[in-house]
Amino acid sequence: MQTSPGFEASHRQRFPATVSGNGFRQPVQSLDTRAVAILGHMFLVGTQRINDAGHLEIGGCDAVTLARHFETPLYVFDEAGIRERCRTYRAAFESRYPHVTIAYAGKAFLTPAMARLIDEEGFDLDVASGGELHVARVADFPARRLVFHGNNKSARELNEALDTGVGRIVLDNDLEIVTLDAAAQARRHCQEVWIRVAPGVDPHTHRRIRTGQNDTKFGFNITSGAALEAVVNVLGRQGLLFTGLHAHVGSNLKDMEAHLAALDAVLDLSLAIREETGLSVEELNLGGGLGIRYLPSDEVPAVDEFAARLTSALLDGLASRHLPVPHLHLEPGRSIVGEAGTTLYTVGATKSVPIPEAPGHRTFVAIDGGMSDNPRPQLYDAVYSAMIANRPAAPATGTYRVAGKHCETDTLIDDVALANPQAGDILAVQSTGAYNHSMASTYNRLPRPAVVFVREGTARLVGRRETYQDLVRLDIGIDDEAGAPVNLPS
Repeated sequence: MQTSPGFEASHRQRFPATVSGNGFRQPVQSLDTRAVAILGHMFLVGTQRINDAGHLEIGGCDAVTLARHFETPLYVFDEAGIRERCRTYRAAFESRYPHVTIAYAGKAFLTPAMARLIDEEGFDLDVASGGELHVARVADFPARRLVFHGNNKSARELNEALDTGVGRIVLDNDLEIVTLDAAAQARRHCQEVWIRVAPGVDPHTHRRIRTGQNDTKFGFNITSGAALEAVVNVLGRQGLLFTGLHAHVGSNLKDMEAHLAALDAVLDLSLAIREETGLSVEELNLGGGLGIRYLPSDEVPAVDEFAARLTSALLDGLASRHLPVPHLHLEPGRSIVGEAGTTLYTVGATKSVPIPEAPGHRTFVAIDGGMSDNPRPQLYDAVYSAMIANRPAAPATGTYRVAGKHCETDTLIDDVALANPQAGDILAVQSTGAYNHSMASTYNRLPRPAVVFVREGTARLVGRRETYQDLVRLDIGIDDEAGAPVNLPS
């Protein structure tokens, strides 16, 4: 069923914790979002629990009721989990380092509602395109607390950033230096900038989400001397004010070794900058990249451990090089929203096929979404955990392959233990908060899913489901004058 027109994005709707008609009967406890309950073949995160009806509950809302009301596929975000994660980051770093600012990496998941949430939690916001900048503007996010990234920012995007009053622009190449300097001078403005550097660190993560090695499109290489040259270049320009360095080594990192190695390289560069120019680096941005748990067996550093080791290494490194203490900036994205997201699907057909390996057959479970709402398994070989939301505590009856409905192989989960999936069941896929909605497409002309925030038994629609009309809204009809042939000058 379609959501009623009166259900506006700013409204919350109360959902029962169970479907027994008793409503939400007890307050949601404040939970550390790292807390995990492992129940047989599944694990629960954040505010998730099994309610009195035996259904999965998220943020006090029955997942089955959410699926029925908003339809599937459906992106569900545990708002309390996101806020708790933000506060965990701030507490961990602010208690250990004198001057620190944390920005949320908007590329992980960004809507106006998310931007407002991040603002309320005292985070800055990192945007990586003119489109993400526009979302921040629609949300009235304070421009001074925006950081503009991107490895190939166009002249238009740089001008938009200047017009918006973005606090810091991260320069990634020589062309950006020249273009931004000219645009800033034309406005009689001096823009604060950071230089993005490649520290020459190859992190242990998927090859498509490595960014800190020497062979990368991102930033100026430290090893070759290009980073130091870029700083000197910026210092000679009237439209640019160099205030700091930025380094980001990669994404979904399961240990801290890459961060620590990158920190060492960036501090060596800071020392070289002072020796070459006499200036000290005022701001140091060490990016994000901390991994999350997609499976119960995944092990990642706790935020508190991450903060303790990183700040200790930073203070020791500064002292050993006799460098002043800079303002520390960080940019977590996935580790803020990743585990707070759950995608709900409706199970369709199941099909058993013979295979040569034991047990001699494979059962495919088809769902009403797939690679258009979550392309990560196809791009990054990403793995996920799932459960049948209408009976999550039931014992698993076997291992199944979850397949999307697109005209591709479109495997969402290669092998997952489930409890006898049947047509009409609601499948809940865990840890889909990062890089699912933001990378979604309309492949096969499937409308993109709706997005809801859930908290303390209420659900708030923050993104409407696309309609078939939305899919053709920008297409030019046969009789549309906009589609008339145009004679272009030779």
